[in-house]
Amino acid sequence: MTQNSISPGISNRYLALDVLRGLTVAFMVVVNTAGDWSNLFAPLAHAKWHGFTPTDLVFPTFLFVVGNAMSFSMKKLQQMNAGEFFKKVGKRTVLIFLIGWLLSAFPFYDVASITEVRLFGVLQRIALCYFFASIVLYYGGIKLGWIVSALLLLGYWAIMYFFGDAGDPYGLTGNAAIKLDLALIGPERMYGGEGIPFDPEGILSTLPAIVNVIAGYLAGKMIQKVGNNMSAVKKLVAVGLVLIIVSYAWDTLFPINKKIWTSSYVLLTTGIDLLLLALLVGVIEIKNWKGWTYFFEVFGRNPLILYVLAGLLVTVLSLIPVGETTLKGFIYTNFFTSWLAPKTASFLFAFSYMLVIWLIGLWMDKRKIYIKV
Repeated sequence: MTQNSISPGISNRYLALDVLRGLTVAFMVVVNTAGDWSNLFAPLAHAKWHGFTPTDLVFPTFLFVVGNAMSFSMKKLQQMNAGEFFKKVGKRTVLIFLIGWLLSAFPFYDVASITEVRLFGVLQRIALCYFFASIVLYYGGIKLGWIVSALLLLGYWAIMYFFGDAGDPYGLTGNAAIKLDLALIGPERMYGGEGIPFDPEGILSTLPAIVNVIAGYLAGKMIQKVGNNMSAVKKLVAVGLVLIIVSYAWDTLFPINKKIWTSSYVLLTTGIDLLLLALLVGVIEIKNWKGWTYFFEVFGRNPLILYVLAGLLVTVLSLIPVGETTLKGFIYTNFFTSWLAPKTASFLFAFSYMLVIWLIGLWMDKRKIYIKV
């Protein structure tokens, strides 16, 4: 990691990206730190299997903004020879992957069972998608990006259909993704949140997720070509609406599903992200309404470190004993559940926690501390 005296964000002429990135990180913190996981408002819970909720938009949007930022950084990468390119991109990939794995292993109590720590996760998927998207765009640019995106989405659909259980190829226990992960990763290193070893960030479902990154890159290149104007906004809206319509048509054959990251889910989330980006470009870049943006800029300027800190701090709060409970439990009981309805208490705890992380980000921004990998 490096500390820089200038913002790692892109040029001020594209503030919309920093804001979209900040919105995403803020929402990620909220949905990841509920006070009580058994008491959630429906929009703040992932779809149980097939289907879609606002929370299901968060992760693919983060991948989308990674690609959006790449539309600027790739110019420099494409000036490197292959050796320099792979050294830089490979180092970043390994660091992000390792940080994600260590976050899963924290607080490192049982070194002997370190090999049973979950192998994949959110940051690990971000690292892999960044790596493979970078290779595609380095060698083939926009044209290859379109071709590979189509091949990945259609190819993933074919793999899931033909290698899943004949009766229910997209079900939890019989889909091709879980079969591959069980064979290559092993159940002890997979996520267990579904009641069985199943990893929503596993090997096979990483393939369509790469398209979310490439889509962000393509959107960024289009805006750079057309400019921050109404023409760009109209194109973003038009493509976004088409993708959403196609996604729901595809849903009848390949259901929208975040946990196996179906191709229809990729189209839906990309379509919504394009609409969000169009709205932000229109409001921020064209209308120049920027008085409200700073809150989200704080998150957008240090997205990785604030996401990691959010995960570490809530874990620490859950480990510190206070009487018969933990510090997190003490805070939650005395400051939230004591006077609020269960779902409201759970949400306000998460929202308040997000504000605490924001204050850390504010402190960093005021001191010009920007940490990136």
